[in-house]
Amino acid sequence: MTTLHLIPKDIQDRWEIHEWRNAAGVLSTACPKEWEDLVAALRTYSISTSDVIVGGKNRSALAKKFDAFLTDRGWREKQFQTAIKVDDDERESPTHKVDCYKNRVALEMEWRNKDPFFDRDLNNFRLLFDLRVIDVGIIVTRCSELQTIFKDLKIGSSYGNSTTHMQKLLPRLEGGGGGGCPVLVFGISPKLYIRDIPIEEARKLVKKAKADRKKGETNEEAE
Repeated sequence: MTTLHLIPKDIQDRWEIHEWRNAAGVLSTACPKEWEDLVAALRTYSISTSDVIVGGKNRSALAKKFDAFLTDRGWREKQFQTAIKVDDDERESPTHKVDCYKNRVALEMEWRNKDPFFDRDLNNFRLLFDLRVIDVGIIVTRCSELQTIFKDLKIGSSYGNSTTHMQKLLPRLEGGGGGGCPVLVFGISPKLYIRDIPIEEARKLVKKAKADRKKGETNEEAE
């Protein structure tokens, strides 16, 4: 039995959705305000050709766009200060930062990290759930089917099989990587993609961006 039927149909039609331990039911009933925030974010989110070809040193424009919607509604990046104590010996052991957190709900956005980041996210959710500081974890990542679009734009090599996408997450989720923590997963599907510039223009921009990066690397080596 799952609780995915609680997710509005228009979101089910556009996103690839999975859950662990009835996460949709937990989120919608235990954290109704955060559930409303999430539903609104999913309804308004899309990716465009312009977004995809713009790189980012830390977090891509696509991840920042999703974060910004939730930030406007009171979600914040959060690191929990935890410690391990044995007798009188106490050692600080802070958790990894969560991209977005609000009222016992933790959300991570994984667009193009290395796939071991999924292990980190799930382990973090498991720990925080066991410590009774979150009720549910959420991961937003890209559907593996987007690779066809990336190849068409001549950027497929930047989104290799060892990066974060749904096919890399599901075995970890279904293998119990999140422990007892309910986890809800949303995949950014091709249905969310908007081609806002012609394909040939996009390819030229990609080619120019690659040339600029290569030139910058050459200048750094010369210095």
